[in-house]
Amino acid sequence: MQIPLQQYGSFLAEYLKPQRGRVGWLAIALLSSIALQIFNPQILGYFIDTAVSGGSQQKLYTAAFLFIGLAFLTQLFSVIAAYFSETVAWTATNALRMNLTKHCLSLDLSFHKARTPGELLERVDGDVNTLSRFFSQFIIHVLGNGILLFGILVTLLFENRLAGISLTVFSSVSLLLLLGLRSFAIAPWRAYRQLSADFLGFIGEYLTGREDIRANGAVSYVMHRFHDLLQQWLPVYQKARFASTVLWSTSVGLFTIGNAIALGISAYLWKQQAITIGTAYLIFHYTNLLAQPIERIREELEDLQQVEASIHRIQELFELRSRLPDEGLSFLPTGALSVAFESVWFRYERDWILQNICFQLPPNQVLGLIGHTGSGKSTIVRLLLRLYDVQEGGVYVGDIPIHQIPLRELRQRIGFVTQDVQLFQSSVRNNLTFFNSHIPDQQIIETLAGLGLSQWLQSLPNGLDTQLGADSVGLSAGQAQLLAFARVFLKNPGLVILDEASSRLDPTTEMHIEQAIDRLLENRTGIVIAHRLATVKRADQILILEQGQIVEYGDRHSLMHNPQSHFSRLLQAERHASVLLPQPQAYHGKEND
Repeated sequence: MQIPLQQYGSFLAEYLKPQRGRVGWLAIALLSSIALQIFNPQILGYFIDTAVSGGSQQKLYTAAFLFIGLAFLTQLFSVIAAYFSETVAWTATNALRMNLTKHCLSLDLSFHKARTPGELLERVDGDVNTLSRFFSQFIIHVLGNGILLFGILVTLLFENRLAGISLTVFSSVSLLLLLGLRSFAIAPWRAYRQLSADFLGFIGEYLTGREDIRANGAVSYVMHRFHDLLQQWLPVYQKARFASTVLWSTSVGLFTIGNAIALGISAYLWKQQAITIGTAYLIFHYTNLLAQPIERIREELEDLQQVEASIHRIQELFELRSRLPDEGLSFLPTGALSVAFESVWFRYERDWILQNICFQLPPNQVLGLIGHTGSGKSTIVRLLLRLYDVQEGGVYVGDIPIHQIPLRELRQRIGFVTQDVQLFQSSVRNNLTFFNSHIPDQQIIETLAGLGLSQWLQSLPNGLDTQLGADSVGLSAGQAQLLAFARVFLKNPGLVILDEASSRLDPTTEMHIEQAIDRLLENRTGIVIAHRLATVKRADQILILEQGQIVEYGDRHSLMHNPQSHFSRLLQAERHASVLLPQPQAYHGKEND
């Protein structure tokens, strides 16, 4: 798909407008450099004519020093223009990269599920890097050289009308031919950028899972897939480079023709005694000088083929809209929040994942959510966090329809703790506050003290400023889980969702985590996702799911004492299994090291 050229102008206007001052200085430096490039050959023509006619040495020395001085100024203005051009380009592309990243983060989870991290990295960074040259070099090499080309042709018309008209026709034909060939490589370069994104996505995915790949002997499969992607990439790259080579060979041929035209006209006019030898030199020099703007414009047109593909991909991404409109204006009440599902039906693609789900969870109560893998437990959590919207029915939080609550408000009032704790390569403070600088250090320290992490904090070399991550301070599984609880305490939500937060810990650490859970659920509504029935001992209500349908729902004590209930039978089966199996021994060392 070819993008109209006016869209280049809209891109430039949007991201260059905030830099009007720099763009103004860039224009002054660029125009000064162009004016000097056009004027300086006049001094050479004067020098030649003066030398041939036997003029004084004083005039020759003056012309020579003036030529050298103007050449130095030309280079100086060129350097200044390049400096402002690169500064403008980096500022513009950083703004574009920030806008693109913000837009991607605003899109719903289905968008991110359908794309690998490597593909998004290529979109946000790779395509934008391509546009960096567009923002900087387009101004100098396309607009600037376009002005230079026009100035040279006007100067030639003043020198000699025949030479000026002939070379104007030649330049016009050359540019039209190059413009006609410009679109020849758009499709190959677009395909090349897409394959590049697929390749980076592949690399990111398999580097993340490298331990499992090695442990399960899948290295050969990965290398085979790697080879297949490279085999697909090579012919597309060759096709794109061939299209660029066509432009290059065309421009070389055109320059040869241009030199021949200049020499022929100069010889004819000299023979007719219509010009001096100095003017003949000027015609030939200006013709060679024409090669510079035409060649630069040709190179930029070649790069613009890649830029055009990147602009299309970036605009395509900007045009995507979240399936979750954030138009809510209702704010949640303070304190514990109620939760209600009314006849909820939901599916990701074809099959229904949840079918007619109904339950009412009053404030300050805890719901135990039980079910096998794939029964729909995680889907209920995603709907509560509004990562997806239901197809049928309604979800209510704090007695408010969930789509009427602003997304930021909703997710700030819900705390979610999972088995896998995501840590960032940043300070302890940033990992606990999610980069919220408004939370005071004293509140963080008190929260850690309440979770029994004061000694751990004191052992850190830089306290809250200590860096976490692969190359810095590491954490045991229990410490990481307690940090996850600290995050939720600092948010102070009205609803807490726990996804088997202690299932991977040894018994001693699990006991510590259980105490933290009791504190966390005080004066809050809770939903506990359980794979083991022991984790729902604090639940007021029990909801058992199977293949997206409710098998059983009711008060935990009533279900537990009803021998006919599904929950009671599950408890009996678990007790029987625990009798047959040896009891686990407490582990007193550092867990999961």
